Amino acid sequence: MAMDVRKRKNGEKEDLASDDRNAKSSEKARPAPHPERSRRRRCSKLLTVLFLLLFVPIASLLGIKYYRDGLLARRQEAALHCLGNEGLFLFSSLDSDNDMFLSPDEFRTIAEKLTGISPPSEFEEEWGPDENGETLTVVAKFQPLVMETMTKSKDGFLGVSHRSLSGLRDWKSPASPSRVYSASQFRAFLPPKNKLEVGETWWLIPSELNIFTGYLSNNRYHPPAPRGKEVLIHSLLSMFHPRPFVKTRFAPQGAVACVRAISDYYYDIVFRIHAEFQLNDVPDFPFWFSPGQFTGNIVLSRDSSHVREFRLHVPNNRSLNVDMEWLYGASESSNMEVDIGYLPQMELEATAPSIPSFIHDEEGNVIDSLDANGEPIQFVFEEIEWLSQITREEASRRLEVTLYPFKKVSYHPFSEAFDRAKAENKLVHSLLLWGALDDQSC
Repeated sequence: MAMDVRKRKNGEKEDLASDDRNAKSSEKARPAPHPERSRRRRCSKLLTVLFLLLFVPIASLLGIKYYRDGLLARRQEAALHCLGNEGLFLFSSLDSDNDMFLSPDEFRTIAEKLTGISPPSEFEEEWGPDENGETLTVVAKFQPLVMETMTKSKDGFLGVSHRSLSGLRDWKSPASPSRVYSASQFRAFLPPKNKLEVGETWWLIPSELNIFTGYLSNNRYHPPAPRGKEVLIHSLLSMFHPRPFVKTRFAPQGAVACVRAISDYYYDIVFRIHAEFQLNDVPDFPFWFSPGQFTGNIVLSRDSSHVREFRLHVPNNRSLNVDMEWLYGASESSNMEVDIGYLPQMELEATAPSIPSFIHDEEGNVIDSLDANGEPIQFVFEEIEWLSQITREEASRRLEVTLYPFKKVSYHPFSEAFDRAKAENKLVHSLLLWGALDDQSC
């Protein structure tokens, strides 16, 4: 019996040893994993990690955006319920960042309107005459309004007070037929540093009108003191009449400009100005004379030391080009009469390129500006070679679009519209107007 137990134990030991040998043999016989398969597994794990790293932030951002959009939609719905359509429109026009909250900066415009207190404007540089620089002479040409073109003339101005039209009837010639300017004063027309490319527009005189300011008072006689670039524009327009208003009562207000051409030394700049005149003075009631537009161009050196050309005029290619309005009482709520008419000529032009005030010889000495025969010395100016340019028509169109955004849509004469619509398979939208829609003579 004892012998059998020992045999069984020995046998169990032998079995265990045999199992160990078989296991080791099995391990030796198992093939090693393929390197490509291992690399793929590692790449798969890496891609999974990267996917999670990218997906989680994106999903979080999308979730946040969805939440914010929903919150904004609920706020808009609540605002519409509380304020109504007009109130929401007013609120949205103030809310520049569209977050449905008004910051102090966003509320500033309406606060100034409600209180009547405006912050002091930023200092704007003014350029006076340069005594040692070049000068040019500008002449004014003016033909008075053709009274027969006014609608009130059809009934002999029946019911119109003679004194109401006194300022208009007495305006027969320019206030200043000619004036000498320093070339450096025209620096006001130079483009800002970020608008140096051909075709780019900028505001010479920015508009100050918006949805809250509405329009400026009609019951005024004398313009505010000009500042900055307004000084030159005011001086030029005062050659026609002593009371020009550089900023009109209604939009579009101000002046815009565009670089039409560039050379190594010169700019050719096209500009458009919206201004008006007050023709009456106390005790007569105000009479506003608003030309459709002033347009023109200036060719000047990049450092504004020399002006080659300058011209400013009221276009006269339309049958009506001036709007007129006058009050029948001393208060803002008094009745106002409105009419429209035709102005044949209102123009400023430089008689010649600017020339030095003093002529120096090669040694720097001042010499006489007259030759031996007593005639002024004649200057010869080089021909300008433009490196880049657009047409005058294209530059004017860009000014129009800046002043009137609706001009981004092309408008065509009635006779051409149907052929164009047929060619493009489009409908025709027709507008019938008394006067122009794209200037002040409407």
